Amino acid sequence: MKQIEVAAAIIHDADGRIFATQRGYGDFKDLWEFPGGKMEPGESPGQALEREIWEELETRIVVERPVRTIEWDYPQFHLTMHCYWCHVESGQLTLKEHEAARWLSARQLDSVEWLPADLQIIADIRMLLE
Repeated sequence: MKQIEVAAAIIHDADGRIFATQRGYGDFKDLWEFPGGKMEPGESPGQALEREIWEELETRIVVERPVRTIEWDYPQFHLTMHCYWCHVESGQLTLKEHEAARWLSARQLDSVEWLPADLQIIADIRMLLE
């Protein structure tokens, strides 16, 4: 089975909300995810996040700490997703690849349809927001 390794940014703000993005393309179009992307050879998850968030959202982030690594089997590939707690350093989170975005409170996390792998981290996020 094909293996894909990605890094995902759980971007939080001072009001205790989480930034979620809606995919605008591919097999999982319209589902919600934490922004990020594939790691390049020799790149750490934190470096990948800083690069991907700049490329996708024209925003600089601070990668604070790891939250959890998710292992998930999709029909076509196995995903390893390194999830990191982050905040915005500069920029306006401009959507360049995503269809939509929302800031979600802990109560609102269930209001969107998450990708299956991303859904696995929701309970961890609620604990971080409490």
